Amino acid sequence: MRNKRTEANMTDLMIQRDVRAAFANQIDYCRANDAPITARIIAAVLAGLAGPGAFLSAVRNWPGLPVADALALRCAAGLHALHLAGAEPQLAPLYAGDPAAMADADALVADAIARHEIALMPWLDSPPQTNEAGRSWAYIAAMRWLAGRGLPDRFAGLEIGSSAGINLMIDRYRYDLGGVTSGPDDAAMELRPDWRGQPPPQANVTIASLRGCDIAPIDLTDPAAVLRLKAYVWPEHRERFARLDAAAAAARERRPDLVRADADAFVAAALAEPQRSGTTRVLMHSIVWQYLGAERQARISAAMAAAAAARASAGRPLAWIALETNRDTFRHELIVRQWPGDGEPHRLGHAHAHGAWVAWHA
Repeated sequence: MRNKRTEANMTDLMIQRDVRAAFANQIDYCRANDAPITARIIAAVLAGLAGPGAFLSAVRNWPGLPVADALALRCAAGLHALHLAGAEPQLAPLYAGDPAAMADADALVADAIARHEIALMPWLDSPPQTNEAGRSWAYIAAMRWLAGRGLPDRFAGLEIGSSAGINLMIDRYRYDLGGVTSGPDDAAMELRPDWRGQPPPQANVTIASLRGCDIAPIDLTDPAAVLRLKAYVWPEHRERFARLDAAAAAARERRPDLVRADADAFVAAALAEPQRSGTTRVLMHSIVWQYLGAERQARISAAMAAAAAARASAGRPLAWIALETNRDTFRHELIVRQWPGDGEPHRLGHAHAHGAWVAWHA
């Protein structure tokens, strides 16, 4: 006889596999993050989901978990790519937010899908690459918080899910975080989120090294790759396009240290390397955890726990910075752990999906 927990788990799995529920969830998420055009386009795909053709058939019969796989955003990116390439002029008023086009979005999107199935199909093959420099505030603010708690202020960063490595260049950006400023005078870009709450600590932070991995890294020096990244950008957030161009220019000057690897293997190998005394080693990631799957998540967590127990010390501490989505509240929450210490998660704040504002609680 099934117990209540088993029934609850089965119900949860059914919800995770419900394509329509996944699209509805993404629509709510976009609306909560100031993206009404993207929300309307996803709603239009949902409205026509029962329609003919290979693309819609592949979406409604998705074999994986559509929420974890960000299926709705794969569809949205494909349609955005058509618009950016000028392949579907009828979508231009919709991406401009024209009220008449927004009202007629169901028909416009259905027509675009029907006429561009071949071009759209490959966009279902991989998860979104939403690499966003605006999220780098979280890494810098968390490092300041850790340094303020007495950890060495020299940091060796290890990032997983680095995509194009935009946040592996955080030492090349300038920041104004609630009036606390840092970064080079000749920075590739300046990030000044609307800061709510007290500023982070004034503690100095030095970036000793930054390395990252991705299962399918994107080359920022390739114009076609940059165009693909732009397809994943929500059209409402125009400042993100300028940040992408600035990051691409920085990468052309000096490429980020980015390798192709599975996140769990990368973390295990990096943690096994010698750590310099007086340096805080920190695992970092932003909006990637949901894509890793339970098994990889468990292996990374186990590797961090083992390294903390075996090697973390006052002179060689270990920390974990995660800016990830709370799927219940739609909030992007900044969670930090440290060793030596209790290793418990400290919630420092939450923020707009792409760093437009930050609510700091630490």
